[in-house]
Amino acid sequence: MIFYQFFLLSLACAHAPVVHLGYSSYEGSSFPNGVSQFLGMRYAAAPIGDLRFEAPQDPPFRRETQKANHHRPICIPVANAPGTDVEKTQSEDCLFVDIYTPTDAVTSGKNLPVYFFIQGGGFAELSNPNYNGSYLVEASDHNIVVVTFNYRVGPFGFLASEEVEQGASLNNGLKDQLKALEWVQKHISKFGGDPKHVVIGGDSAGGASVTLLLSAYGGRNNGLFIGAAAESQSFGTMLNVPESQFAYNKLAENTGCSSSDNTLTCLRTLNVNDLQHQNVKTPFPGATGDPLYLYGPTIDGDLVQDHTLKLFHQGKFIKVPVIFGDDTNEGTIFVPRGTSSVAEADAFIQDQFPTITKAQLDKFNSMYLTQDQTRTYPNAGPYWPPTSAGYGELRYICPGIDMSSVYAAAGLPSWNYHYAVLDPHEEEIGTGTSHTVEVNAIWGPDGVSGVPPASYYTTNAGIIPVMQGYWTSFVRSLNPNTYRYPSSPEWGTWGSGSDAYHRIFIRTNDTKMETVPPAQRKRCEYLLSIGDDLRQ
Repeated sequence: MIFYQFFLLSLACAHAPVVHLGYSSYEGSSFPNGVSQFLGMRYAAAPIGDLRFEAPQDPPFRRETQKANHHRPICIPVANAPGTDVEKTQSEDCLFVDIYTPTDAVTSGKNLPVYFFIQGGGFAELSNPNYNGSYLVEASDHNIVVVTFNYRVGPFGFLASEEVEQGASLNNGLKDQLKALEWVQKHISKFGGDPKHVVIGGDSAGGASVTLLLSAYGGRNNGLFIGAAAESQSFGTMLNVPESQFAYNKLAENTGCSSSDNTLTCLRTLNVNDLQHQNVKTPFPGATGDPLYLYGPTIDGDLVQDHTLKLFHQGKFIKVPVIFGDDTNEGTIFVPRGTSSVAEADAFIQDQFPTITKAQLDKFNSMYLTQDQTRTYPNAGPYWPPTSAGYGELRYICPGIDMSSVYAAAGLPSWNYHYAVLDPHEEEIGTGTSHTVEVNAIWGPDGVSGVPPASYYTTNAGIIPVMQGYWTSFVRSLNPNTYRYPSSPEWGTWGSGSDAYHRIFIRTNDTKMETVPPAQRKRCEYLLSIGDDLRQ
């Protein structure tokens, strides 16, 4: 991928397009594939100094034209261990946006549909940085504009406490997303995009962000987007401000700020490396081990008015066409591979959802953790597969099914997918069709920043145009079928009432419609019934 990008850069056309945004001008790069890139444009002021823990502010004025030909640093993640320094590829000054657009759209003033992609990473890191949207632009026959961007994560984006509520701003990572969407409304026309036709999308925490934006301010529609596509939408534990106080107190204690007269001012004025040295996880109250993800969106009574599942069932969501969907083996990359007993499995689930009761855990165990559901894989405990199956349905698959049902019941176009593409190596080691692996098909294996399964260059290469066809068709027409790849089956809607639970099964050379199996529907019915107890 790096060689390919260097090759494209070396072939860049002599003409370098320039856009004037009022506060600054940016010079992008045009390539022989008919795509222009504008990388590393500032959409908000640097959230440093007095702006640490504050809502995003407008970018400053710059008179000179700036080069927009390279990615800028990504936002600082939660550290894996105490004492970790900020890496060279990371910065607190990270609120930048990248645009991929047909070159002729910039020069001719087209109004093309816009795909606004939100990265995942559990709100603890940005796990999809610097994706190359050129392949999606090409897959659309040069009929869409692709937007990617950074937003704050960890305590920089989601620190919550009484002190933050009174002296700073809550949910800044989500506010960064909204700021970027507002930037698109103001400026995307200068890149050939239509501000009235923006489709949001995202994977994992980016998928969670899609649901949070759909239900933001109780479902108030500010006209920022007209469609939404969520991949592996995550429904983790969501806390309110008092419930979040423990994490703030722990950070203040570990950084030496707890003895300060003003702990928030102390945290705000810390050297960024001193703060990062203590930017680590700690257990939720009532749990014994660290959760996978400590920080996340906080119920603030305003932007995030309640738990997500509850808001949707109260009808407090924006009414637009939607896609939700998941992968067969959502949980395998999260559950500790060595899980060897029911007790270890239960400890993992309790660390993620500390309010789960014994009775609820017993029911979970009866559905997933019986002896006949264990399986042996290389270097893995026998309870890793069934715990992964349960966690995957609890946090991802069942909430996605519920979202599709809510939208269909409201009479809105609603599509759902079950991504089941098989990679030989991943099947052999038991990971299977894992969480968000479909990004390799949607963006193309050379468009992602991670390492794709090898089969996406060989036996599974055929699934790439299929997924890109559905995705770009939805972006263009709010229907995944209008411009789908030739020979791809029609993707039917979810349905409603007795004719519901229809989703597309996506597998190389075997893509087709299916109905959610009764056994899975029954498991989901129970898991969704305890969603409010689990703060989802």
